[in-house]
Parts: sequence; structure tokens; C-alpha cells
Amino acid sequence: MTKAMTTHLLALDWGTSSLRAFLMHDGKVIDTRQSGHGIQHLPVAGETGFEKAFAAIAGDWVGQQPDIAVVASGMVGSAQGWREAPYVACPADIEMLAQNQVSVASGLGPDIVIAPGVVLDQTGHLPDVMRGEEIQIAGALSANPQWATGSCIVLPGTHSKWVVVEHGKIRRFSTYMTGELFAVLCHHSILGRLMPDSVLGQGEPDWAAFEMGLSEARRSRAGDLTHQLFATRTLGLTGRLPHGSLADYLSGLLIGSELVSGLAYAQNTLGVPLVMIGESTLCLRYARALGFLEQPAATLLGNTAALGLWKYATAVGMIERSSEMRMPT
Repeated sequence: MTKAMTTHLLALDWGTSSLRAFLMHDGKVIDTRQSGHGIQHLPVAGETGFEKAFAAIAGDWVGQQPDIAVVASGMVGSAQGWREAPYVACPADIEMLAQNQVSVASGLGPDIVIAPGVVLDQTGHLPDVMRGEEIQIAGALSANPQWATGSCIVLPGTHSKWVVVEHGKIRRFSTYMTGELFAVLCHHSILGRLMPDSVLGQGEPDWAAFEMGLSEARRSRAGDLTHQLFATRTLGLTGRLPHGSLADYLSGLLIGSELVSGLAYAQNTLGVPLVMIGESTLCLRYARALGFLEQPAATLLGNTAALGLWKYATAVGMIERSSEMRMPT
């Protein structure tokens, strides 16, 4: 796609359940919007739904600047998205991602350049994929270039990622379905029957119950997890924990299990910074768990997708590299 160089960018972080749009100038976000039109919640099905969602969140921006560069990352590039952007194999960096971009007509004039995801598929190991996190990592490394030499980046969420970065490339990573498993067990299993709906995700956590779950995870043996999960119910039935604390025990157990595995996965990188990227409340819970396990995170960052999308647009050639030099650090 040919597009005139510009220091303006419309960047889309388009996930499964939500869509965020950033209007950017010289690497800085000057306006932002969010909607619930993730790829599974479009106004209507199919390509028309994507066009309507884009028009709803950014139509006036495009109307004011019809030739604006538009870039997107996340599940919008998945097989269920607007147009599939094939995965790039590890080790991967921003330049490799830029070389594998695809584009789709927005319906409003400018094409939308969609970033690919990253795949790890090594003989003798289970395959893994990410889509969207690679852009957040690019944003974090852009603002903190010292981490490019070597770092372990943790992205808590529905599908948490543990990512090993070496020499500016995503070398390997591992995904944990911690957030999704917690939601399923709380809302669609017998474990949630004793949990009051009013306390799920509300108020100050019961940190003692959370740390009980962490302790169980730390001392677990192979095969223990399903027994420890059932204890979420029996701790309530026996009165060992109040019903309002059961979700925090479950959270501690699942996060603790992830951390025990993740720290083992990243064991060869524990001498480098452990960086966490994501929503603040969840990251603070993870940080507390890491502290309990005596492996504290060096840095907690908010969502870095906007900066990563600017970096990606620069690598594609949509942004003048002289503008990139003026980016805040």
C-alpha cells in the first residue's frame, strides 16, 4: 500500500471484547476512545460489522483527515477478524512484523494496515501463539531500549503471556489461560456455587485467602492442581474460609500455579529485568504474588499498545523515522 508520509496516525488496538482507538501525533496520544465492539461483539456480522465499528469509533477523525494513516493490531488480524494476518515465527522483532503486514479497505477511504501475530512452533514442544501482545512489547522496548538486550516480560490477562526477549527479539514465550479459567470456574462450575456474586471482583481482596492459594501452588506436586481446585469448595463447606474469600483463594491458586511454571520457564533469564505490562489492578495482584514468591517484578507498565502501534507504523514506512526520534521516553 502506498501512503504519503505523515506524522499523524490513527492506531487501533482491536481485541476480542473491546476496541480502542488512539489519535497520535509525533508518538504522543492526543485523543483516545473505547467501545465494546471487539471482534466478537460487532454491530452486525461479517465485514460490514467491522466497517460499522470502525466508522462509529473513528469516522469523524477520518472525515477531518481523509488521508490519515491507520494501523491496527490484535484479534482483528486473526482468522475470525477483518482480514487474517499470518503469524511471524520466533525469533521475531518489529521489522519482521512490518514485513508481513496486510491491509484491508476501511470503507471510509484509507486502508487499515494490520499487524501479524507471532508463533512459537518448535519440534518437541507444544506450539504457542500471540496476537496483540507483540505490539505492546514493541511499545515497552521503544520507551525502554535497555530491556531489548534481555528481559522477561509478563502480560497478565485472560491469556497471560511470559515472554523472553533477547537482542531486541521475542525469542520464546508461554501462554497461561489463568484469567479465562478463573472466570469459567467462578461462573460455570460447582466452585462458584458458594461464592456470593456481590464479592466477585469487588472491594478489597482477602489477601490471607489469596496467599493461602499461593502457598498451595508453591508446594504442589505434579497432578495436584485439580485437587487444590476442589478445595475452593471444601474450604467453604468446612468453614475454613468464609464464602466471600473463596474467589481470592482460587485466584491465588491459579495465579500461583502460573507463576511457579512461568518462573521455571524463564529460569535462564532471572538475572534480567522482570517487566509486567497490563491493567493496573491485575498487575498489582500479580506483583503481590511475585513478592510472596520472592521474585518481585522490576517494573509495572500500563498498556503500551499505542506506542507499539506507532513503532510498528514507523517500521512499515507510514511514519517518517525522523518523527520517531521525537518520541517521548
